[in-house]
Amino acid sequence: MTYQHPPVFPLFDSADFILSGNSIVNQHITSISMQKVTDAGLIIEHSSDWLFEQRHSENNYKAYRSELTTFLHWCFDVACLSPIEVTRKDIARYINYCENPPKQLVGYFNVAQFKLDKPSGERFPNPNWRPFVGKKKLGKAIPYSLSENALKTKIAIISSFYGYLNSEEYTERNPAQLWLKYSRFAINRKYSKNEDDNNHSFTKLQWSYVVSTVTDLAIKEPHKHQRSLFLINILYSCYLRISEISGRAGYSPMMNQFRKDPHSGIWYFYVPFSKSGKARSIAISSALLDGLKKYRRYLGLSELPSLNEEYPIFIRHKPAAHGRDSGVLNANLGIRQIRDEIETIINLAADNALEDGFVQESELMRKLTAHNIRHTGITHDININQRPLSHVQADAGHESIDTTSQYLHTTQTERHQSAANKPLDHLA
Repeated sequence: MTYQHPPVFPLFDSADFILSGNSIVNQHITSISMQKVTDAGLIIEHSSDWLFEQRHSENNYKAYRSELTTFLHWCFDVACLSPIEVTRKDIARYINYCENPPKQLVGYFNVAQFKLDKPSGERFPNPNWRPFVGKKKLGKAIPYSLSENALKTKIAIISSFYGYLNSEEYTERNPAQLWLKYSRFAINRKYSKNEDDNNHSFTKLQWSYVVSTVTDLAIKEPHKHQRSLFLINILYSCYLRISEISGRAGYSPMMNQFRKDPHSGIWYFYVPFSKSGKARSIAISSALLDGLKKYRRYLGLSELPSLNEEYPIFIRHKPAAHGRDSGVLNANLGIRQIRDEIETIINLAADNALEDGFVQESELMRKLTAHNIRHTGITHDININQRPLSHVQADAGHESIDTTSQYLHTTQTERHQSAANKPLDHLA
């Protein structure tokens, strides 16, 4: 099937189809990833997840989708920037673009962003769709304008998206919120970031239930849960973001990312592309190394990987039904599959806690997600394992030690104890 491309690609289908993806859009994003913005594919994954959470309100979904599509068009096609590289000044440039869009991007009637080709059953971007909608008077187009309310809504939605990226720790900045703070709308502080449960950690009791639950499952159903056990282990031990351990276009996590320093003999886990485009090497514990050996033995592999071993870390139990890995068995799990697997383990652990009478702990556990495992690993390492903040900062991939310091929790008694035996002269 051949058709005319719209001047700007709509990136997200309706809520019923958004998680399935679109092959034509995927090709477009792959091209952008290779030529302009390296993390475009990952941004689209995060965007789809965020939009999917809005599916229960059709009006919200449509508004968020339209504004996010326009913003990502500007990032990818105009500025050639990843959203995580955007600054407050860039937001001002974006606003100027929205106030004065190219004429060919202004439409004068609403159309669906995607259309269905009935013979093939394929959905494709509507060539008549435009990101900006103008008005007509007496049948004649009038110059496009952006009202104050529309501008505030536009930036508030983008700020909300950055809030989501913050919660996923894909970025530590919110340039849209900064722009609002210093803009002419600053007096109306309606759009400040809301605090939520995304930064909460598992308590020691809750985490113990997670570990014991997944360990028991790995023994009882190894074909399903040996993978789950190692997944829990590495997420906690290396404080990995889901995006750093899941497969997507252009990135397939491999066993050879576990590497041995030839000089020290110390093993570490290498993340080739983290947030902000930075690679990092994460020191690994003896417990994780033992877990890796057991997991690899179960997979029929040698105890430890070689530098040139290209075997997926978390392979599917059955071939993918659709998407880029359709029909492929030895393909890495994607973001959603990993989240679903972790959610299953957490709920089973909560069930076990409830059976033992920990009602409140069980209820709180069900609100936590895979992302909270990263926070738990960082919190435990700082507050229980007493790792230096600078070491945790490097392994976590935090740009600033101030971010790492937010995980430091001490009581007045602990501060007194740590201060009680401070000498005046360490050599006396």
